[in-house]
Amino acid sequence: MSSSCIIINIQQLVNVREQSQLLAGADLAILPTIENAFLLIEDGIIADYGAMFELELKVPQLPKYIINAQDKFILPAWCDSHTHLVFAASRESEFIDKLKGLSYAEIAAKGGGILNSAQKLNNTSEYELFNFAWKRLAEVSKLGTGAIEIKSGYGLTVQGELKMLRVIKKVKEKSSLLIKATFLGAHTYPLQYKENHQGYIDSIINEMLPIIANEKLADYIDVFCETGFFSAEEMETICNAGLRYGLKPKLHVNQLNSIGGIEAGLNLKAVSLDHLETLNAKEINLLGNQQSSFLEAADNKTICTLLPTAAFFLRMGFQPARALIDAGCAVALASDYNPGSSPSGNMNLVVAMSCIQMKMLPEEAINAATINGAYAMELGKAAGSITIGKKANLIFIKQIPSLAYIPYSFGTNLIDSVMINGEFI
Repeated sequence: MSSSCIIINIQQLVNVREQSQLLAGADLAILPTIENAFLLIEDGIIADYGAMFELELKVPQLPKYIINAQDKFILPAWCDSHTHLVFAASRESEFIDKLKGLSYAEIAAKGGGILNSAQKLNNTSEYELFNFAWKRLAEVSKLGTGAIEIKSGYGLTVQGELKMLRVIKKVKEKSSLLIKATFLGAHTYPLQYKENHQGYIDSIINEMLPIIANEKLADYIDVFCETGFFSAEEMETICNAGLRYGLKPKLHVNQLNSIGGIEAGLNLKAVSLDHLETLNAKEINLLGNQQSSFLEAADNKTICTLLPTAAFFLRMGFQPARALIDAGCAVALASDYNPGSSPSGNMNLVVAMSCIQMKMLPEEAINAATINGAYAMELGKAAGSITIGKKANLIFIKQIPSLAYIPYSFGTNLIDSVMINGEFI
């Protein structure tokens, strides 16, 4: 394709913003659109946009490459800010265990869960892991994902975690998607450290982190703060060590139990607090009452990242999205793509489920899965909205009667095509 192209006759151009900012509370329901629109792309970047009646004035000389998007909606590509996309094998045998009545904790106790994935990953070569991850990345990009975060956490040894992060780095270098890497060595305790938590924490801090920093393998650090996994105090210790290497926290908290992860995460100024299936009123108020010291620091508010497909797959209560939004929180949506609790990276399903099960408005869900998802990866200036200067990462939606039809028709593939950096994939 030419380095310059224009898309014309767009039925509706969605999430059009002159300036980009993190959305919180009532602002999440505001989704600016332009009907009968055009969009100009130059060198993979959004160069201009507007209503068709403005085209002659704004773009007096059309580029040679013209795309007629008549009857199509165009959205910014999904920004999936929480995934475990690098893994060695699926875990459908545990799926059967769940159907037979075993709980998440019971499966983990008999060597399943994260430990199962760790064993398989450590027996898989870096080459194989890369090929598996590359195939999954291609699949989710065709479903409209243009920016994605990928975590380690299935290695649980120095070499295993480094292997995962090196695979993520290779994927980053080869892919045209925007990708962020998160070090999640503190996903669970390996069996050999089951009675020696401090020994594994020392390994994370003294063995893993220095190499990760030296090879620039991660952007963030994560900890699974949960009963039977890592306490809030242990999380703070690990995150403070990560911060010394420039790794900001993005944290698993309050999935199964409330054990102080919210308070600790806010103290750490985490980029995002993810999961949040189990919240009490005090925690919701804490999340909603964050105050920035300066107006320009508003984008630094800790984001509440909700993972509805994980709650769905585990048959848990869904996250209290309405209470969080009504409290003034900044909410993002992500897939939690992983082999154990959310074996799907389909962000279209995430958006639909957020409306159907968490009572989010379509506008709120789309904002949470685009602009706020971008901010949850600190990519708010590059992705997540139709804004001049951002990447031309776009979803072309087939003819639909209205924007609400996207979550309403949850079982239908409405994607006509996907564009990454101004190129169809």
